[in-house]
Amino acid sequence: MDQKPKSIIYTIITVLVFIVLISYIVYLEYNKDILIKKTDELETQNQTYLKEFYKLKDIAASSTLAFNDLYTTLSKVMQEEGLKNKTLEEKLISLDKLTRSDPKLLQKYSKIYFLNENYTPREIGNISSDYIFNKKVEYKLHVDVIYFLLSMIDDARKEGLNPLIISAYRSFDSQVNLKAKNKVTYGSNTANRFVAEQGYSEHQLGTTVDLTIPSIGSVSMTFDKTKEYEWLQNNAHKYGFILSYPKSNAYYAYEPWHWRFVGIDLATQLHQDNIYFYNLDQRKIDDYLVNIFDK
Repeated sequence: MDQKPKSIIYTIITVLVFIVLISYIVYLEYNKDILIKKTDELETQNQTYLKEFYKLKDIAASSTLAFNDLYTTLSKVMQEEGLKNKTLEEKLISLDKLTRSDPKLLQKYSKIYFLNENYTPREIGNISSDYIFNKKVEYKLHVDVIYFLLSMIDDARKEGLNPLIISAYRSFDSQVNLKAKNKVTYGSNTANRFVAEQGYSEHQLGTTVDLTIPSIGSVSMTFDKTKEYEWLQNNAHKYGFILSYPKSNAYYAYEPWHWRFVGIDLATQLHQDNIYFYNLDQRKIDDYLVNIFDK
């Protein structure tokens, strides 16, 4: 009797364990299916995300290319506009300089163009007595020319030379008096060869000076034998000055003392090409007017 109940109990326990085991296995399989399903879903999502990612990457790449193209185009346009603006600015500056320039400053006044009795330079200023032969005489010159003249004389002095001013700006009336005085002294024929009539003198422009040295002290042909004259021949163009009446000119007698300011650009061009100012076409000369006072 005792053995049967035990046997039944063992049987029941075995059945229960089996049922539990089966249930656990079923539970694991169920969870496995769920896990596989979730994994498949995640894989699908990952593929979707990857596709979207590559799309975005392609879009970003295209956008970068488009941006670079746009940036390049804009840079080119801005550069072109900058050049246009710069050119326009240069033209406006040139136009402003031209409107403020005196067209008479580069015209040929020796027996060609005429300056009337009312003409005076836009503004004239006094030349320091340090640069004048006769300290008791006051000389004036176009204010924009004074800088170039004094710079030239200063640089000549650095080389042991001493050119001095013996004449500068002369008004219409002053030229009348000078002409009359020289006619009395030398006679009309001789005076006409080296003294301009009133209205035809470069001195009235306020851009011309006569130079000498202490040992001469006047306008003299012997000036061309001096070291100062030699230096001027080689260097005056660097400061914008030219010799107005060289040997064999068709206007006046040779005047080695008479130097006119025409601007550095024109003076340098005349010097390099060995061309006489009065032989150059006036239209070509006028092209230099806008930059006449450029340093």
